Amino acid sequence: MIRKLMYGAATLGASMLTATAAFAQEAAEVVEAVPNPGNNAWMMTATLLVLLMILPGLALFYGGLTRSKNMLSTMTQVGATACLAMLIWVMWGYSLAFGDTTYEGTLGLFISGGSYFLMGTDASSTAATFTDEVISKYVFISFQMTFAAITAALILGATAERMKFSALMLFVPIWLTIVYFPIAHMVWAGGGLLFEDGALDFAGGTVVHINAGISGLVLAYLLGKRRGYPQEPMPPHSLTLTLVGAGLLWVGWFGFNAGSALEADGSAGLAMINTFVATAAAALTWMVVEKLAGHKGSALGFASGIIAGLVAVTPAAGNSGPFGAILLGIVSSIVCYVFVAKMKAKFGYDDSLDAFGIHGIGGIVGAIGTAVVYQPFLGGPGDGSTAMGAQLWIQTFSVIVTILWAGIGTLIAGYLVKLTIGLRVTEEEEVNGLDISEHGERAYN
Repeated sequence: MIRKLMYGAATLGASMLTATAAFAQEAAEVVEAVPNPGNNAWMMTATLLVLLMILPGLALFYGGLTRSKNMLSTMTQVGATACLAMLIWVMWGYSLAFGDTTYEGTLGLFISGGSYFLMGTDASSTAATFTDEVISKYVFISFQMTFAAITAALILGATAERMKFSALMLFVPIWLTIVYFPIAHMVWAGGGLLFEDGALDFAGGTVVHINAGISGLVLAYLLGKRRGYPQEPMPPHSLTLTLVGAGLLWVGWFGFNAGSALEADGSAGLAMINTFVATAAAALTWMVVEKLAGHKGSALGFASGIIAGLVAVTPAAGNSGPFGAILLGIVSSIVCYVFVAKMKAKFGYDDSLDAFGIHGIGGIVGAIGTAVVYQPFLGGPGDGSTAMGAQLWIQTFSVIVTILWAGIGTLIAGYLVKLTIGLRVTEEEEVNGLDISEHGERAYN
């Protein structure tokens, strides 16, 4: 009898343990599906920091670099471009870049689908991170939305002071659809061409900076030079506002880089310190290079160095150690200076505010350089499983694909606009300034 009771008790205990284990497993699965409030809060903050980069950061940075008669038009173009990109993102952009439907074969290498107008997404929907955590899907969609918005706005640095507002509003939807969304999918989405190839781009060296820089250069060629360039001096009308904008960009960039970890974890911390030190090194390096070239270290050079460092560290933010990031900032600043101060004049293109010279070139330096600073011998987080030579080729291939896709796509989008409504304001409107001719206002009265 006692043996039977003991057997029954043992059986009951085992079944209870089994039930408890099963219940714990089910509970764990439920917990895993709920966003960590800390990560969610950080990603919401990071998203707002990227918005700070656009308005007011980029708007003030670009606006201060233009002549006073184009200050408002530059800021308005930046803001309106961002707003239009946000609306397009929730209608079809998110679906093409990160949609729930994965296409088989070649098409799936370039786009996804199935999430048009955010179909199937609600407040309980979650998005995966790089660990077993999840965040709110609406937060992820919003975060990536700001990337699309700022990338489109960055192009305006190459077209400032001469592009029609109406032409911009037509160009942006076409460009986002055929250029930005496919590149974002290729680099950052599972199944994407460059993602599957093993390309390292932590926060957008290819997707954002090379993409915008090359697109800006192509569009600048389609538009032609500003009237009087380069014979007439066209100095920035307010370096004060440019420096304010540069400071806001640097602050916002922590959302851009550290936010790309998708969690408030050690990877975000690594991206944070790299964003500090690479930028600091690049800012000072630019001024040193100016001095070595026989000029005075300038405020404009300081601001340009800040952006060059930020751009270069973007793909390496979570893929480098701090001293690798410093090295990347120094190299980027030197190379970007050469393109801005020497190569632009030599080739004669009018990249008004150096979108190509800093974002395009800095992005190339950063994307390729990531293969080097990723290695453990430089303090990078890589485990050495991919040889540096192999990673260099993977990074170079991703740069080549981005350059070709952005260049050809922008050429198509630009020509479509040019052949329909035209790209450029009239000579009289350009002389009077776009503030008055396009918006009927003046920045300063």
